[in-house]
Amino acid sequence: MALDHRLFEIIACPVCKGKLHYDKAKEELICRGDRLAYPIEDNIPVLLESRARELTLEEISS
Repeated sequence: MALDHRLFEIIACPVCKGKLHYDKAKEELICRGDRLAYPIEDNIPVLLESRARELTLEEISS
C-alpha cells in the first residue's frame, strides 16, 4: 500500500510546523527549514524528532 498523497495536505513538521516534502527514493519526509528527514516505516510516517536524521548541505541544496 502506497502512502496517500492527500496526507501531505495536512501533515506538518513536528518541530517547526512547516511543510514536509516526500522523498520517494529514500522513503522519507523532508523538512528543509529544520534540515531533518523523517523516516516512513511500513507506510507510516514516523514524525518523532528523536528518529529524524539531519540532512547534509548537499541534500538541502539539491
